[in-house]
Amino acid sequence: MLSRVAERLYWSARYLERVENTARLVSVYDDLLFDLPRDIEVSWYNLIEILSGEEVFEQRYKVKDERNVVKFLLADDTNASSMLSSLKMVRENIRTTRDVVPKETWELINELDLYAQQNIKQGINRSERHLFLNTIIEGCQKIIGLFAGAMSRDSGWHFLIMGRYLERADMGTRILDAAVSLMLKSEPEARTQLGQVTWSKVLKSQSAYLDYRRTVRTSINGAKAATFLMNDPCFPRTLAYCFGQIGEAATKLPRAGLITAKVDKILEFDYPLISSEDLDEDFHNHLNDLQIAIIEINHQITENWFHFRQGDAA
Repeated sequence: MLSRVAERLYWSARYLERVENTARLVSVYDDLLFDLPRDIEVSWYNLIEILSGEEVFEQRYKVKDERNVVKFLLADDTNASSMLSSLKMVRENIRTTRDVVPKETWELINELDLYAQQNIKQGINRSERHLFLNTIIEGCQKIIGLFAGAMSRDSGWHFLIMGRYLERADMGTRILDAAVSLMLKSEPEARTQLGQVTWSKVLKSQSAYLDYRRTVRTSINGAKAATFLMNDPCFPRTLAYCFGQIGEAATKLPRAGLITAKVDKILEFDYPLISSEDLDEDFHNHLNDLQIAIIEINHQITENWFHFRQGDAA
């Protein structure tokens, strides 16, 4: 496979996952604010901090209100990670790799991109936001399902897998970090009430609520929810599963030693969470270390397979 084709497949998967994750994040945050007690104040600007978009947002907007935050995340063309910008990049990468993906992919991504552009006001306005975001999520899942059911498990598939799960792990660490930061910033007397709502929404943001109930078989608290989302080996949105998939896909490709070594090191370390008191500054630093590791893995993937001379194979 040409290195430029491999790179486009990798990034099409990352951007597609980013579209779905952004829609999930906005939808669940909307639910969180609706369900919180009125005396607990949480800002929409937290979403900008979760996604490390403070600098770009503040260049564009003066008011940190709901409308500006949602518009920035979903529609702003100055934000390279906005939902519409990411959809545009999925479309462009698929356009140039149509001969190595199922032929229906091009039609599905065009339909999703067109729907998003024509109905973006529904996403920005609160009244029809959930319908819009659910349609976006379903559109992404339809494309992922097409890949799963109609794509050969060759090198192109492995680049898609690495892109999808690296992006998913990135968002997973950010969501966990945001929940921990929210708890640490809150008043001690409000933490129990806030925690009950927050960790339930964190699980739902990853479609993990029912699986947590089936697997952990106990009430939801911060330590147990965070442990599940980090360590469960079977649920496809936990960090352990994501890194496992990255490592497995890398082993099917040449020159993967540095990547698999980094993944193995992450998977071998078991961060101890005995109680919700352990969701402290040290855990925050651990999540930051995971973010740095994700950046390093992305860099190594790029160096291994994408920085070749024209015509070289990945």
